[in-house]
Amino acid sequence: MPSSRDVVFVDGVRTPFGKSGPKGLYAETRADDLVVRVIRELIRRNPNLPPERVDEVAIAATTQIGDQGLTIGRSAAVLAGLPKSVPGYAIDRMCAGAMTAVTSVAGGIAFGAYDVAIAGGVEHMGRHPMGEGVDPNPRFLSEKLVDGSALVMGMTAENLHDRYPAISKERADAYAALSQEKVAKAYADGKIQPDLVPTAIRTAEKGWGLAVADEAPRPGTTVEGLAGLKTPFRAHGRVTAGNSSGINDGATGCVLAAADVAAELGLTPKMRLVSYAFAGVDPEVMGVGPIPSTERALRLAGLSIDDIGLFEINEAFAVQVLAFLDHFGIPEDSEKVNAYGGAIAFGHPLASSGVRLMTQLARQFGERPDVRYGITTMCVGMGMGGTVIWENLA
Repeated sequence: MPSSRDVVFVDGVRTPFGKSGPKGLYAETRADDLVVRVIRELIRRNPNLPPERVDEVAIAATTQIGDQGLTIGRSAAVLAGLPKSVPGYAIDRMCAGAMTAVTSVAGGIAFGAYDVAIAGGVEHMGRHPMGEGVDPNPRFLSEKLVDGSALVMGMTAENLHDRYPAISKERADAYAALSQEKVAKAYADGKIQPDLVPTAIRTAEKGWGLAVADEAPRPGTTVEGLAGLKTPFRAHGRVTAGNSSGINDGATGCVLAAADVAAELGLTPKMRLVSYAFAGVDPEVMGVGPIPSTERALRLAGLSIDDIGLFEINEAFAVQVLAFLDHFGIPEDSEKVNAYGGAIAFGHPLASSGVRLMTQLARQFGERPDVRYGITTMCVGMGMGGTVIWENLA
């Protein structure tokens, strides 16, 4: 039997994230073309990696139909010009799709089945809204397997506010405004742009263009401005468009390798995978998922929360981040948490977001050689959480 090998994160990139809908950046751009752009950029940025040495391409999409279907890991690999000898597959774990693509191929690398792999995700929510074409089994509700709110993410966020009365709408809005402020600063400081791949776009009105920055951030967002927004999921509720992630389009990807193979090829890894865990929770309070997944990942790694110097938490909803921080006793304005801001500003193209977290953590690791461990974590639709712990190689 092969013994387990260290798995390293070599490089990660993403397209700018667009707003979904007829006026969004990618309204007339195919989902698979977004993935192709990411794969090509990873190969371009890593000239020491011969394309034929890529052993697998795992690409996640939540809605696997149309231009996000056809086993997108394989079809995008072929479209990107990788050798036909490179296989690929598709993954679905809703919001944690790209994260699961990473952990799946990482397991293969550790086992010895692969040396190098590309993992990522795409979601074109403008072309394929969440839940398009699905047919939930009536037993979910008739047998009360889940609460009726479980299938509407915004309602699960309202349920979290119910469960944690200390997390008020005011706290959620303040957190959202801080996220927007951090993203604006990260852009101003040039922290985001190095990992964005300029992506060709086309509209009937304007013809061809280039997407070079995220479309969703709203710099200058104030708590006062957020306070007046509607609460679409509940009358007099607490969840608004301002303290939630948006509906977005975008793709991400990264190169993972065995540590010894990265050294052999002359690739410079940014971080090492220490442990990962997924956990299930009641679907109607999906947002608490990162708490048990993080506890499990810490246990597997033999670490405590105090060992973690940087956190990248996907901001599906402000309330879900605050529930995590409160549980672990971390201040909501902590510099350890989402240093460059998060999905409330960047957007959350479901299956792609996990690798955005990793790419941002890797860049922060490069700036912070004093930090040894970091976490990427997210809540997942249908009541799950996912967490990956990374070690800084800087």
